Amino acid sequence: MSQHISQEAARRRTFAIISHPDAGKTTLTEKLLLYSGAIHLAGDVKARRTKRQVTSDWMAIERERGISVTSSVLQFEYEGAACNLLDTPGHQDFGEDTYRTLVAADAAIMLLDNAKGVEPQTKKLFHVCRLRKTPIVTFINKCDREGKDPLELLSEVEQVLGIHTVPLDWPIGSGRGFVGVYDRLDGKVHLFAGGHHGAAVVEEEVMDKDDPALPARIGDSLYARLQEDLELLEAAGEPFDMEMFLAGEQTPVFFGSAATNFGIGPFLRRFVTLAPPPVDRETRDGSRRKADDEAFSAFVFKIQANMDPSHRDRLCFIRVCSGRFEKGMKVRHLRLDKEIKLAAAHTLMGRDRVDVEEAYAGDIVGVVDTQHLLRIGDTLATDRGPAFVGVPRFSPEIFATLRLKDPLRRKQLVEGLGQLAEEGAVQIFFRRGAGAVDPIVAVVGVLQLEVLKHRLESEYSVNVVVERLGLTHARWLDGVSDVSKAARDIVGTHVEDTDGHPVVLLRNDWELGVAERENPSVRFLTTSPLDVQGTVQAVR
Repeated sequence: MSQHISQEAARRRTFAIISHPDAGKTTLTEKLLLYSGAIHLAGDVKARRTKRQVTSDWMAIERERGISVTSSVLQFEYEGAACNLLDTPGHQDFGEDTYRTLVAADAAIMLLDNAKGVEPQTKKLFHVCRLRKTPIVTFINKCDREGKDPLELLSEVEQVLGIHTVPLDWPIGSGRGFVGVYDRLDGKVHLFAGGHHGAAVVEEEVMDKDDPALPARIGDSLYARLQEDLELLEAAGEPFDMEMFLAGEQTPVFFGSAATNFGIGPFLRRFVTLAPPPVDRETRDGSRRKADDEAFSAFVFKIQANMDPSHRDRLCFIRVCSGRFEKGMKVRHLRLDKEIKLAAAHTLMGRDRVDVEEAYAGDIVGVVDTQHLLRIGDTLATDRGPAFVGVPRFSPEIFATLRLKDPLRRKQLVEGLGQLAEEGAVQIFFRRGAGAVDPIVAVVGVLQLEVLKHRLESEYSVNVVVERLGLTHARWLDGVSDVSKAARDIVGTHVEDTDGHPVVLLRNDWELGVAERENPSVRFLTTSPLDVQGTVQAVR
């Protein structure tokens, strides 16, 4: 069995795509599925040429706007590799969900727009990967449009992000004249045609770089430019180093167009050979659990409620770290120190579910949690080994009250907010002594408020008016014996979280400074004391 577990783990490639909004992430995701055979016709994100919806976007607001605001988990097989693609939110307000998802990935594809280069959100997410030393493969997208010179883009990545770049393929032509790529590892030229505006796999013609027919095939000027660029790369570029790549110090670079599918085939073929199999995971006692351990272990990195609107379900996404998952198996819930049964389990393609009978290290499994036992960051295992290092969480920066249009829907509001809070999509606070009347919600980004309002309406039939508050900080109070006295002594708005912990909400840095100076015996925590115990890590 242990050999079988090792072989299956070695086949896994678990990765995420990081990018700035509108760099083409959802489109690239679709095209990777198309080239793997998981889907047979790709739907454009703006649905310009077809009414088909993209496979990975399932929430109504995503389909309406052509943006991703939830993390999807997409599985496909490609040339013997079992790929788990964590499709993360592209909108900048959802960086927290992306951050948590990156913890579950073993590698990342950094997607850049060839006209815009390194953008702010890409920079932020790159540094998350850099902290964890996640190997990064770069794909420069939109080569079918005029953009920056490829050498200029490489220089920008190196200067802005501080990582060495090694182009493993090179574009032939640009804009409307983008016809193919040259593979620097095997010396082959890949020329593309067809593809029905990106809806189907393109025709691919492979030629040797020294083929005498190549200049006539691509034109003398393109051929001369290719020769000139390649000479420059050989003279000035550095060789690809697998160890540097796996340490997150060097990024192999590929060029293409997710819209037209030009360059997608060569990129995917190279990517599955470069991306590492599941890595050993760090635990809270400083040790590491090996991916080929026989004992099953996993951690919860995402919770999603109501993916099936016909019933109130709750799906907890676990990343398998070792051993073999079997449907119906009993595992130990380390935080609660109790045995639980993992009865129903699924993988997803957008909102479509497929039952999972077994899974191995690197796989992502959606476990149905009807009893609400699981939280983000929880460790599950068949042995009593140490728990994994917690999943990161940001402290909220935007606060608002929700006023019910129909007071009779208060029960549904509380239920909906409770579900969404457990997902990590929003944090909920109640005024002391007021119960569930006009709760305060806290989020990281503005769009999250809009999504919250939309989901309460569509999933719980609750209409609310969202009113922003002039608050910027939430601090959990630790070391307080008399909550009423603390409310009198400490400046700010005093509330409770969903677990009943005292929290103070503050308007600005000055108020926070006053509160901390005047109350030296109180610890002002950026996340809940439950989080500090290890299920999540606070991120300032």
